[in-house]
Amino acid sequence: MPLQNRVQPTGEIIAHPARGGFMGNRGILHDEDGLHPKRRWAHQNWVCCVLSFKGRRRQLMAPGRYTELFFLDEAVAFAAGHRPCAECRGAEYRRFRACCDVPGPAAALDRQLHAERAVPRIFQQRRHADVEAHDLPDGSFILDHEGKNGVLSGDAFYPYAPEGYQTAQKRPQGRVTLLTPPSVVTAFRAGYRPQIALEKAQV
Repeated sequence: MPLQNRVQPTGEIIAHPARGGFMGNRGILHDEDGLHPKRRWAHQNWVCCVLSFKGRRRQLMAPGRYTELFFLDEAVAFAAGHRPCAECRGAEYRRFRACCDVPGPAAALDRQLHAERAVPRIFQQRRHADVEAHDLPDGSFILDHEGKNGVLSGDAFYPYAPEGYQTAQKRPQGRVTLLTPPSVVTAFRAGYRPQIALEKAQV
């Protein structure tokens, strides 16, 4: 039975058998039965990590160790409010900081992202004010006019599913609800290009 450790762009953490492309950390969220039903984070420095680093091996959801979370790709991790890890993804972290309009140490960035993503006592991310779809950079996650969440890339909108993106649709017109935190969108506008697993898109 799959563990409840797959993060969705909406912020939900579900059980799903598909493998993720990146791992994340928000602290210890699980108990002996899996994820704690009333806890979505334990600290503010939510990071996005590579799956393999220096040969390290971990037992998933080991007692007293942080809960390993997984994302389809980096765009999903950003939508959920994570940033690149400074240890295992140092080059990406430095590039993201250079593109992100948040001065100061990593803790300042984490506080800013936390204010943009976290809603106390619920298990979904904060939604952001409606914005013009044509004005959003590639990698931004939105809710379209029908309430489906997906990623924007070029002229297309790719509806999201845990196992991979669905068939491309035309980029929506007009105003849509933004899921990706605004500070992350700022970094995208400044040139940071998130990894998007479009090779998984259904055709």
